[in-house]
Amino acid sequence: MRLLLINPNTMPEMTALVVRAIQPHLPPETTLVPVTGRFGAQYIASRSAAAIAAHAALDAFAEHRADCDGVYLACFGDPGLLALKELARVPVIGMAEASSRLAARQAEHFSIVTGGERWGPMLREFLGSLGLAGRLAAVETVAPTGADIARDPDGSVTLLAEACNRTVARDGAGAVILGGAGLAGLAARVQPHVSVPVICSAEAGVTMLLEALREPPAKPQSGDFALPAPVGSTGLSDSLSRLLANP
Repeated sequence: MRLLLINPNTMPEMTALVVRAIQPHLPPETTLVPVTGRFGAQYIASRSAAAIAAHAALDAFAEHRADCDGVYLACFGDPGLLALKELARVPVIGMAEASSRLAARQAEHFSIVTGGERWGPMLREFLGSLGLAGRLAAVETVAPTGADIARDPDGSVTLLAEACNRTVARDGAGAVILGGAGLAGLAARVQPHVSVPVICSAEAGVTMLLEALREPPAKPQSGDFALPAPVGSTGLSDSLSRLLANP
């Protein structure tokens, strides 16, 4: 099995962090193809950076999609997710999509703890697009961005645990997602300090992708996730231009 992992920000160390977190959860003889965004923001913490990241995700998919059985969009907030689902003939799972659906299985209401204050409204809108707005108790943002947390994971565990406990007590969350590539692998360290399940968004993504690959759905032949009509383009990479011209 060959899985394409797309990190549409431009920090290779963030890609490597997610790879380390998910590697133990992959079946034997799985080939992981990790790709970091070719252009864009180093870390996504705003709408403008997320819009550019969506393009970077499509660009990476067009360049590296050959022979892949599934695609993992390894960026919380899932920039470009629906466009990837439209263009891909294989299952595509996003980190925020997967962890939110997994949390909804475990609790009636769940919260998200993540780094960067602008993610609050962005994630509430995203959960609405998944039909899970009513299951979201709160988005609890902490001041450090995910990139800051990734640089100092040891110093972030207490901060993240306090944020989890705050939303459990205040909002009644029955599960909490630690959202973001920069927080990959920290859920296990935070869990002993929190009374409800703490979900690692990175691990949730690969779990849900493997689920989808056990019985891959057929590519829709009609509707908004069917392959789009061919279209010409200007200024795109050769691979993305070819993909749009011949989906």
